[in-house]
Amino acid sequence: MIGQLLAGRYELKDLAGTGGMSSVYRARDSVLERTVAIKILHEHFSDDPEYVERFRREARALAQLNHPNIVTVIDRGEFEGRQFIVFEHVDGETLKSLVDREGPLPVDRALALVHQVARGLAFAHEHGVVHRDVKPQNVLLDEDGVAKVTDFGIARSIDPSDELTETGALLGTSEYIAPEQASGQRVDERSDQYSLATVLYELLTGEPPYTGESFMAVALKHVREPVPSVRDRRPDVSPRLDAIVARAMAKRPEDRFPSTDALMAALEAARIDTGTVSNAASDGATESIELPGPLARPVNGRGRRQHRLPLPLLFALIAAGVAALIAALVIAGGGTNALPGNGGGSGGGARVHLQAVSDYDPDGDSVEHPEAVPRATDGDPATYWTTETYLSFSKPGVGIVLDAGSAVELSELTVTTDTSGFTAVIEASNKADGGFKTVSDSQTVEAETTFDLQGGSYRYYLIWITDPNGRAHINEVKAKS
Repeated sequence: MIGQLLAGRYELKDLAGTGGMSSVYRARDSVLERTVAIKILHEHFSDDPEYVERFRREARALAQLNHPNIVTVIDRGEFEGRQFIVFEHVDGETLKSLVDREGPLPVDRALALVHQVARGLAFAHEHGVVHRDVKPQNVLLDEDGVAKVTDFGIARSIDPSDELTETGALLGTSEYIAPEQASGQRVDERSDQYSLATVLYELLTGEPPYTGESFMAVALKHVREPVPSVRDRRPDVSPRLDAIVARAMAKRPEDRFPSTDALMAALEAARIDTGTVSNAASDGATESIELPGPLARPVNGRGRRQHRLPLPLLFALIAAGVAALIAALVIAGGGTNALPGNGGGSGGGARVHLQAVSDYDPDGDSVEHPEAVPRATDGDPATYWTTETYLSFSKPGVGIVLDAGSAVELSELTVTTDTSGFTAVIEASNKADGGFKTVSDSQTVEAETTFDLQGGSYRYYLIWITDPNGRAHINEVKAKS
């Protein structure tokens, strides 16, 4: 087919690759004068209605997935009875060729690449599409190092009523196939999560978790054999990251992370060890941010990580400093009325500084973007702590814990957000990790919403989100006693 002109505009230049269902050509778009990639369904499948429909569905699925970490579909059509799809041309290599050439990647690079892939998959899942063939061969790296998911050829809708591929049909690639997919059962976004974890395993160790002499031999290992430890093959990988891979590769989908967003949050937390995390909330494909405040782990001149004070000791030192300041002011003759915020009256209406200290997800996976927690009280309304993106919300709530430094009776707490419409209530406790009781009415949070508080004096206050309305941001929090 080299040299042929498709649809009067796409001139086929050379064969870029071939697979079981189709071949991919590099072509020249004579109308827009640019290089494109064209996937053409194999001729022997062109008379099979199911394969033709699956090919058309790939084009339709990709047409709605406009994301920097997904290869863009440009056009689709038919040429001499054969279906074709036109994609953006990615001038680079696949993740598979990268790891084949370089072997195991540096941990932070592997995490960064997999995080990009996860962002693309999460976007697809939000739009009701499961990839079903996530593997390093289906991730392209452009010349800037941006990872782009491609080949949604066996993708399907999350909608249970979609029965194009009946339960029992075995599709996918054996080295990366989820156990439920290998068993011919119905798949969902957690199946993509499993496959992505096998990709991360390969990037970290240089080889897939399971190998064998045949498709079925490898597929059965995914179903029956324990998840191999990354640390057994690469001891420098942290226990936290090893546990993330193990959880995402759990045999039962319900034992994995509840969503791809949750997996991304765990990957971001794992990257704390390197001093940077990928900004999942950004619209950019590869943007990363330096961790603010106490989460940053600077490296000293000899390459050893500096030690950080444990949080309980740090809070004790802060409290001791505050007590010393109060004593100094009282001794100086000003009494307690000389303290900032005390106007000599009862102290009502004084500003109280709250410090966001932790995410709170006791009924989920216990992880809710911990890397973003400090942004809720950093004084910058353009930054925020965020929940995951929820297509449905079945747990009692999720939230963020704020520390007043010592027990204080707040009269009001004001939340600023750029995602109006979620529902929240304020709870309080003298422990940061539990024992919370409700101290406000439930409200729908708009751009700036003030909660009136009643119920006593507490050190820790929880913004408990009972309905995130998809995804909720906490940009800033202010309080008064």
